[in-house]
Amino acid sequence: MPDTPVELHHVTKEVADGVRLHAVVAGSGPAVVLLHGWPQTWYEWRHVIPGLARTHTVIAVDLKGAGQSSKPLTGYDKVTMAHELDRLRELLGFDRVRVVGHDIGAMVAYAWAATHRDTVTHLGFLDAPLPGASVWEGIFADPKVWHFPFHMHRDMPEFLIQGREYGYVEAFFRDRGTNHAAFTDEEIGHYARALAQPGATRGSLEWYRAFPQDAEDNRRLAREPLTVPVLALGGEDRWGPRIVDMLREFATDVTGGSIPDCGHWVAEERPAAVLAALDTFLAA
Repeated sequence: MPDTPVELHHVTKEVADGVRLHAVVAGSGPAVVLLHGWPQTWYEWRHVIPGLARTHTVIAVDLKGAGQSSKPLTGYDKVTMAHELDRLRELLGFDRVRVVGHDIGAMVAYAWAATHRDTVTHLGFLDAPLPGASVWEGIFADPKVWHFPFHMHRDMPEFLIQGREYGYVEAFFRDRGTNHAAFTDEEIGHYARALAQPGATRGSLEWYRAFPQDAEDNRRLAREPLTVPVLALGGEDRWGPRIVDMLREFATDVTGGSIPDCGHWVAEERPAAVLAALDTFLAA
């Protein structure tokens, strides 16, 4: 799908002591915030931004620990990250936002919607499990999530990945994708270089090390289910068949399902389908 050129503005804001978040902003209109997964950056959304920017102000954020955002030693539980993102919203001048997350970004997006119910109006949750869901403990037996316990291990992943970022990232994308033509060597290299930045491997792995706290927080937050519209969407070959039922444990208004012929990397494997679904969902 060819991308229509769109003007991108890079902004960086201090959202907490020692924490600065970088984001790419495009378009005009109601704000929609896009949150990426691992091992990605804001660049994950490059094919989706031009279409969304026709009707929205698109804010594609580098999560704390990745890209050009800060990479502190602590503070990677998703509730803390959500508070910092809500501060970014405030600094950018928006009263309310629509939030769409993929993978780890989806976990952060849920925490944001559940802890800031007066500022998040729509939640898009793309191809991820949610810590604290009834399926959560069981998924650790899934061979495709071998990286969860590996990334949660302290220090060893950094030691093994350092200097091998390209090979690790390439295998990560290939193993979890259906449309392998979605990534060029240069695009994989983009993510590998981002992961090789000082502090980025450790910072982004802390997202996983916070999972026990996230699960505890989400079980507590689920006692008051979300009432905002939720789009739960996943690849047919990954989380799509299970994602709607899972999110209905946490929200009352959930729609979505599977994107055909698609693996985990939905915004890059099938950007046209993701954009079409988001256009309809965000317009409601």
